[in-house]
Amino acid sequence: MSAEEVKRRQLGRGLSALFGEEGGDYADLDRVRGSKSVPVEFLRPSRFQPRHRFDEEGIKGLVESVRENGILQPILVRQADSPHSFEIIAGERRWRAAQLAKLHEVPVIIKELSDGDALEIALVENLQRQDLTPVEEADGYRRLMEEFSHTQEKLGRALGKSRSHIANTVRLLSLPESVKEMLEEGRLSAGHARALLGLEDPEALAQRVVARGLNVRQTEALVRREKAGPAATKAPPRKDADTLVLESELSNALGLKVTISRRGAGGALTIRYRTLEQLDDVLHRLSQVPLAPRTWQPTAVESESAPGPESSGTR
Repeated sequence: MSAEEVKRRQLGRGLSALFGEEGGDYADLDRVRGSKSVPVEFLRPSRFQPRHRFDEEGIKGLVESVRENGILQPILVRQADSPHSFEIIAGERRWRAAQLAKLHEVPVIIKELSDGDALEIALVENLQRQDLTPVEEADGYRRLMEEFSHTQEKLGRALGKSRSHIANTVRLLSLPESVKEMLEEGRLSAGHARALLGLEDPEALAQRVVARGLNVRQTEALVRREKAGPAATKAPPRKDADTLVLESELSNALGLKVTISRRGAGGALTIRYRTLEQLDDVLHRLSQVPLAPRTWQPTAVESESAPGPESSGTR
């Protein structure tokens, strides 16, 4: 079975699932009454077309195929307002390519369809092709759910998508128009856009993402910092060279990590230890006298001064 036939069968399952038919197949449309060839000028685009823009490069590639092999899959149409006028339901890219390839006639399948059926088929056919922009895809899902009462689960089964994919894609429609325009133009991907959802000012962050050329992972990290607030994004002040040298000397002398934090004219010196034995050793070094054995509480470290020398006159 050719790739084209497989694609048509997959689409057929999607359409029949939406219409509630058993055993339907898009290839059956080839056998309905009204299959013929008509002049290209008899056809016109559908007002139900979910695609906002067409990929010119993709159509150019299709033109070469049409010139070489003709149009292999007929264009699905319905009768318009005159005997010589037909509205395209599915196959507008093929019709555009046929005009560029200078074909005089194209094969069509004429089917009687209501406005609702025409819209539903146009949406599903384009969604199955998987070359819509994220905004076009999201709008297609929204229309199928709002205008035809399809649930996310039903759409997922018909289109071979997960329910979460449909839900997350529809959420893209809540983004500002400027961000959706970046999506339409390909400057942002769906992954970028999903990361921006829920921000107070997604437009400003989207502009930073585009200007800096961030990938999706970098965008997600930027969003996390933005949500955490200024305190999380503020970098700690850099230490001067003298402080760094002193930290290094103390760390080498004690065998433990020592950090110095300056606060105004004063500051804090922190010695990090991992075991109580290391703490005893530090106290011993600081006091320069042996320490008596002590019992440590598991929940707190005793704070006591180092013992002074015993009086030689007392027994």
